[in-house]
Amino acid sequence: LILADHFDWQTVFIITSLFMLPGLFLTLLIKEPKVIKIKKQDLTTSLFLPFQEFISRHGLKSALTILLFIFFYKLGDSMATALATPFYLDLGFSKTEIGLIAKNAGLWPSVIGGLIGGVWMMKLGINRALWLFGFLQMISILGFAWLAHIGYSPEWLALVVGFEAFGVGLGTTAFVAFIAKTTHPLYTATQFALFTSLAAIPRTLVNASTGYLQNIFGWEHFFILCFFLAIPGMALLYKIAPIKN
Repeated sequence: LILADHFDWQTVFIITSLFMLPGLFLTLLIKEPKVIKIKKQDLTTSLFLPFQEFISRHGLKSALTILLFIFFYKLGDSMATALATPFYLDLGFSKTEIGLIAKNAGLWPSVIGGLIGGVWMMKLGINRALWLFGFLQMISILGFAWLAHIGYSPEWLALVVGFEAFGVGLGTTAFVAFIAKTTHPLYTATQFALFTSLAAIPRTLVNASTGYLQNIFGWEHFFILCFFLAIPGMALLYKIAPIKN
């Protein structure tokens, strides 16, 4: 974004593409790893059996509840951040300001949130962590609504982005731990891939509607809507992660 504020897009893409060159050169220097031949599995064994095991282990109703939770838990936050850059630009921030303030304010709080979340979760347990971290993740969405209300403010931009990134770092830690716990040791890779793919749907399909919704509601009410869309995922915790357990 900082480069885009000083050069045309063609130049920006050429410059950023140059960062790929070190990796390309290293691949030419590194030797090919030894390939261990394993017995090939058909589609039924590699895909349907892990899914069947998941349903048979939890029962159809509980399995569907878990899948709904995986879909909804990060829906609100995902939708809120989908239009982050256009939102900042509409508030009057330059691309350089967005690159310096928003991107830097979001990086380290996210890393710190993940680290603190991992340590904290060991004391709380996964269930309590899902509740607490999910609540912070949900509340952080309202920061964008507040920013839309007050308008251009570099200080508030840094605070809002930092708090949201910290909440996402916490929430993601508990969320990934829950998904890992839900998998079966025999099908960990396949089930983990299926669950994370389901969690990615809001970022790919649902987020496509964010521009349309923003045009209808405006920025402030759009972020309030995102806050309410985070509630179903939290409500499902009553079923899949009761605090008493």
